[in-house]
Amino acid sequence: MPATFTLGAIPGATPGRWIDTWNDRMPQTSLDLVPLVVADQRRALVDGEVDAALVRLPIDKDGLHAIPLYDEVPVVVTSKDSHLLAADELDTADLMGEVLVVPRDDVLGIRIPGTVDPRFAPPADTAEAIATVAAGVGIVVVPMSLARLHHRKDADYRPLLDGPTSTVALAWVAERTNPAVEAFVGIVRGRTANSSRG
Repeated sequence: MPATFTLGAIPGATPGRWIDTWNDRMPQTSLDLVPLVVADQRRALVDGEVDAALVRLPIDKDGLHAIPLYDEVPVVVTSKDSHLLAADELDTADLMGEVLVVPRDDVLGIRIPGTVDPRFAPPADTAEAIATVAAGVGIVVVPMSLARLHHRKDADYRPLLDGPTSTVALAWVAERTNPAVEAFVGIVRGRTANSSRG
């Protein structure tokens, strides 16, 4: 086994329980966690900056193995004062006439008929978009983990029932599959320390 296993993780991914299991089972190999932006996730894998990564699908799978792990519910983030927060959950029809703020790092490819484009340039990232809507300008739709990651006291969110889900997957370069990658895949898939591969 190598001395170090490098795991990339996109914003919102929560690999903590898998890292704890790794540290228990693989004390001879340290795990380094490297933050990745979604736009850079494939390049980091292909260039060998990381051995494996928690990525958001879709990703160009040419030369990669990717195991879908879970789907994230999309949520509508808006200011604490918004009438939209009166409901426990929303449909896209509830968003008619709302200003839809789409950050440059949007991971959902969100387009909602009946919403209004803002009269300003797209925010640089999700944190800036959430700060914008917290100030009372429009809404932003993101996976729930990103709403939690960028939580603010002046904003809140509601699940968007008919919005696009975001799938988080474990990916690695197929030709670089090694014992460390196989061990991490086993942990993610819930294999016990004593179970054989298969």
